[in-house]
Parts: sequence; C-alpha cells; structure tokens
Amino acid sequence: MAEPDTTQTPSARNILIATGIAFVVGMLVLLTAILPAEFGSDPLGTGRLLGLTALSADENPFEEQLQIHRTDYVEFELGPFQSVEYKYTLDLDAPMVFSWIADDEVYYDMHAEPAGLGEEYAESFEQGDADRRMGSFHAPFAGIHGWFWENRGSRTIKVRLYTAGFYVDSTVFRDGSDFPRVIDPIIE
Repeated sequence: MAEPDTTQTPSARNILIATGIAFVVGMLVLLTAILPAEFGSDPLGTGRLLGLTALSADENPFEEQLQIHRTDYVEFELGPFQSVEYKYTLDLDAPMVFSWIADDEVYYDMHAEPAGLGEEYAESFEQGDADRRMGSFHAPFAGIHGWFWENRGSRTIKVRLYTAGFYVDSTVFRDGSDFPRVIDPIIE
C-alpha cells in the first residue's frame, strides 16, 4: 500500500478553497446559532426553530427608577363580615415587593384601576381565600394597585401588610370612605 506524500505543501488553490469552505461554515454557525443565542438576532429563523433565541440576554435585568423607594407597614382589624381595601399609587411598570399575613383565612382580591378611568376599568390579578400571600408586582399601567380583604368568618382577624417599592402614596377604602396616607421615602 502506498503511503501519501507528506512532504508536499498544499497548493495556493487548495488553501483558498479550504479558507472559503471555513468562511462559509463559520458564517452559517454565526447566522444559525451564535446570533440567535447570544444577541437575539435571528436573520434565518433557525434560532426560533431550534429554541436558541430563548438563550439570548437581550434584556438588562437592571431597572433604574427616578424616585427613591418607600417601605410601608399597615395592619387592619376585620370583625366578622367586615372588609377593607388598601391601594398604592404606582406608575407604569413600577415594582413592589409585598407580604401580607392574616390571623386566619380571608377572602382577597389583588386588583388595580388605571389612572383617571375609574372602577369600571379595574383589572383583577389574583383572588382567593388564604391567610397569606408573598410576592412581587410590576404595575401594568399607571394607577392605584392593591388588595381587598374580607373576613367571611365569625371571629375578628388581623391582616398585616409589609411592602417596599416605588409607590407614591396609599389609600385606605373602608366603611364607604377613603383615607389617603402619605408614605415618606426612606431617604430624603
């Protein structure tokens, strides 16, 4: 069997062909995988088909706010079949972290009303019966956002709410009246 001659160098033509093939393969990898996965750009549509666009980091997780955040703690005592509503004024996409805890199960409704449009445009995000809820909330529109709690039991219950976020103020709706509350920022 004859062994290949390894002392001969490739011709200029073969080098150009190999370079061209490497360039085409590199461009295909760039267009089908790297751009969709790393930059969210999908010129050929292959990133969507292969699920690579989900890997792109096209959103910065840092959100700058124009105002100083505030913290709030409030508690309400609800006798049998009493209710209260407590809402924060939030701008579009303003974040808020919350925890509320009750002594016993209460009916709750987390909802919001767009600024200037009134109750008929209220949108409910979560309803149910529970003794606590924790989480975070990003205001889907500017307006008032908060909770309605109702004690449907026969004994008095305390509801405690802890929040931190980029809200301006809050309002208590109870017994047919509303009571605004000013919440100072943590730093002036």
